Amino acid sequence: MANIRLIKNRIKSAKNISQITKAMELVAASKMRKAQAAALAGKLYAEKIRDMVFSLATRTDISNHPLLQTPLEGIKKHLVIVISTNKGLCGGLNITLFRSLMKEYPSLTNLEFVTLGKKGTAFITQMHATLKADFSDKVPFVDSVPALTQLLTDSFLSGAVSGVDIVYNEFFSALKHIPRKKTLLPLTLSGLPQEDAGAPEFLIEPGVSEVFEALLPHYLENQVRDAILQADASEHSARMVAMRSATDNALSFMEELTLVYNKARQEKITYEISDIVTARLATE
Repeated sequence: MANIRLIKNRIKSAKNISQITKAMELVAASKMRKAQAAALAGKLYAEKIRDMVFSLATRTDISNHPLLQTPLEGIKKHLVIVISTNKGLCGGLNITLFRSLMKEYPSLTNLEFVTLGKKGTAFITQMHATLKADFSDKVPFVDSVPALTQLLTDSFLSGAVSGVDIVYNEFFSALKHIPRKKTLLPLTLSGLPQEDAGAPEFLIEPGVSEVFEALLPHYLENQVRDAILQADASEHSARMVAMRSATDNALSFMEELTLVYNKARQEKITYEISDIVTARLATE
């Protein structure tokens, strides 16, 4: 009887867990749809600004722009921005990101980190690396874009760091998100597309250099915002998939326990009938 009661309680616990994970799956799915729309729209916008910056760079002297200058040899510090999550229950999303981070930077010497996400902050602290700033408390993370952009720009222009990278999960679909490292500073224009010789050249006012110089900070800020939107969509999609898997596992476990419960109950009934028959035969 004790075993039957224990199995029944476990079935009830598995049912409660499945209900909770199903609710969390629906919440994550709702958030994912909004985050996915923002990520896809932001990605397209970031690509258009990138094309515009590259197009203007071919028509101006980029040596006059400090954000495009190669850092001095004496500067050894490098700044890395890590975008993770504040909460768990999103499968191996953060673990995969941290493994990719360690693969990109085998040695944490001469590295300074800026984190968005408490999971990333805990990982950097655990690795005994230098944590320069943490923007995890301000949610949503996109609200920290102006302050974060100002921090990395000032650090680079002042000569405190030789470059700035950003590491995040890039969103492709609900089932696919890949860790990515992107170099923000110094701005590299090595991938400039070749201008078509027959293409018309547009007149830009007040001038190409002025527009290019005004566009560079906006381009940098947009790259940071795009990375945050990509990471946000990846988080919600990963949590939706993880909660769906947890729900399926809980339901499967309930089926297995139900079979065990029915078998134990049938054995108990058989034993009771056997006892009754034995007692009846003993009285005859």
